[in-house]
Amino acid sequence: MKIAYLDCLSGISGDMLLGALVDAGVDLAAIQAGLDSLGLPSCRLQVTEVKKKGFRAANLTVEHEPEHAHRHLHHIADMIDRGTLTAAQKDLAKRIFTRLGEAEAKVHGTTIRKVHFHEVGAVDSIADIVGAAIGLDLLGVDRIVCSPIPTGRGAVTIAHGRVSIPAPATAEILRGIPLAHSDVVAELTTPTGAAIVATVVDEFGPLPAMTITAIGYGAGDRDLEEQANMLRLLVGEADERSVGDQAWMLETNLDDISGEVIAHTTTLLAEAGALDVYTTAIQMKKNRPAVKISVLAPPEFIKKLEKILFRETGTLGVRRWPVSRHKLERRQHTVQTPFGAVEGKLAFLGDGGVSFSPEFESCRRLATEKNAPLKDIYDAARNAWSNQPDAEGKP
Repeated sequence: MKIAYLDCLSGISGDMLLGALVDAGVDLAAIQAGLDSLGLPSCRLQVTEVKKKGFRAANLTVEHEPEHAHRHLHHIADMIDRGTLTAAQKDLAKRIFTRLGEAEAKVHGTTIRKVHFHEVGAVDSIADIVGAAIGLDLLGVDRIVCSPIPTGRGAVTIAHGRVSIPAPATAEILRGIPLAHSDVVAELTTPTGAAIVATVVDEFGPLPAMTITAIGYGAGDRDLEEQANMLRLLVGEADERSVGDQAWMLETNLDDISGEVIAHTTTLLAEAGALDVYTTAIQMKKNRPAVKISVLAPPEFIKKLEKILFRETGTLGVRRWPVSRHKLERRQHTVQTPFGAVEGKLAFLGDGGVSFSPEFESCRRLATEKNAPLKDIYDAARNAWSNQPDAEGKP
């Protein structure tokens, strides 16, 4: 599996990503050819090598004739459709612009069709987004992972005046995406960069396990006092049998409720979509014995699961942080035993091996039906798997 990792220590913008893609080996001429087909006035991409705090990086700039057009989304979509981009490139570019349009419409209280693309409707921003869509397609990765996003601090001046960082559209786009703390007084992540990330990234978290094959550095325009203003793109190969995703860990400490309430709460959490729920005996202040409830939550279920914790336990606070999961590829599989059929899962290991795990409910049902010890059902299922050399998925 080919993976791209976006290391956004200094945030992300469209030109930083484009520079990193070219620096990692994507053909600049191919990106330029795609942009030429859009009919933009004399739009040329220029890449130069610069130094940021002593580190080299590719600085990409968009040169074009002056213009004063304020385009709507359908104008940009028509421009993309008329171009010679591939179907995948056109689809990705339009999805990024749609993400931007939805955010702009939300913060300005209008519809996506009526919203004006001020800065992002200019030639350089169109080049950044469409160029990124072309470049990411040419990069040909199976999965994109990204670090938490720093937005910077302070204020920035946009077409609507001076606003706090992150700018309203940027903040809207980054809903549900983990943000990283930064003391840099500058806009590190632009609406364009945020829209690209929100559209293309499969997982947010630390660098995944992979063998690095290419690295690209894309420079930002500003020189920062605190750090090198650049985006690092790492491209590599990961084990095809392993996949990763992001979840959130929710935790709260409880020292004043009964075991019955804790059991009821964990049941509700599991039924509400938690990936895992478990409790740990802990010692709190004044030597009080207590219980810690830990919940592994999909990002889209965070609010729902936190509501259950607050409502059922009366806790005053829930801790939460993003976690990255590394999972083996799994597949449903059934084996035949002397007791009957047992359902289970095949797990494909990194070294090419395959393991089989019987499902508890399937084993429990057979144990009840046959009046047999549960452990005997488990043993029979494992033996059935080991004695089937031609079973599905076995090496």
